[in-house]
Amino acid sequence: MTDYVTVSADAPQGRTGAIKLWGREAFDGMHKAGRLAAETLDMLVPHMVPGVTTAEIDRLIHQFIVERGGVPATLGYRGYTHSTCISINHVVCHGIPSEKTLKSGDIVNVDVTPIVDGWHGDTSRMYLIGDVPLKARKLVEVTYECLMLGIEQARPGNHMGDVAHAIQQHAEKHRYGVVRDFCGHGLGLLFHDAPEVVHVGRPGTGPELKPGMIFTIEPMINIGRPDVKLLDDGWTAVTRDRSLSAQFEHSIGITEEGCEIFTLSPAGYTQPPYS
Repeated sequence: MTDYVTVSADAPQGRTGAIKLWGREAFDGMHKAGRLAAETLDMLVPHMVPGVTTAEIDRLIHQFIVERGGVPATLGYRGYTHSTCISINHVVCHGIPSEKTLKSGDIVNVDVTPIVDGWHGDTSRMYLIGDVPLKARKLVEVTYECLMLGIEQARPGNHMGDVAHAIQQHAEKHRYGVVRDFCGHGLGLLFHDAPEVVHVGRPGTGPELKPGMIFTIEPMINIGRPDVKLLDDGWTAVTRDRSLSAQFEHSIGITEEGCEIFTLSPAGYTQPPYS
């Protein structure tokens, strides 16, 4: 049985396994943090070109967030030493910034989580570097569609399984694999919290969606099989068959009428190419 608890921003925060139901103050805080997250990814658009290093992207992100009063949530998180995760081609998630340069044809996911006044704005977006093959562009397009179809199901009275099923059905219609090893999560004043937001499932199953819930939806979709493996660095997850992978992520909150997306792009950048 799923437990729910109504909470306020000034209440002690902890991971109890119960799903937190927040009020308007929390939604306002999440909009502020989410906007900075989205603005950070907007800022990157002219910089995501062949020849740039992922370390330089990380530096730009750190500077942008800190100059606007935020704190990168990943910096120092469980020993992680960077302000973002940057995942290229067959990297599913948690790619570590380095001196590796991007090249024409790459598809790249950049994942950021600035903390603003204690609230976590978590989002990721795909970028196309130079001349990207049609097959890779199609994967990115379908992955974005998966995210938005999942969000369409995020309304009170539905269940997490409805969100997951919409994602899985659309991905598998294109014969893509939906990653099972990683999922979305609750957030707010904590970076990761209940509930887990899986991206495969059956309608009507899983926790019921109730007003006040705040969580991410972040499907990871592979051209090949859904299987992944973790590299020796303890962070980087790659497709086991070396096929391309793509991901988009939004942070959302359930309302009485449906949901609010906290991490929409102020510049109107939804999916690449961005212009």
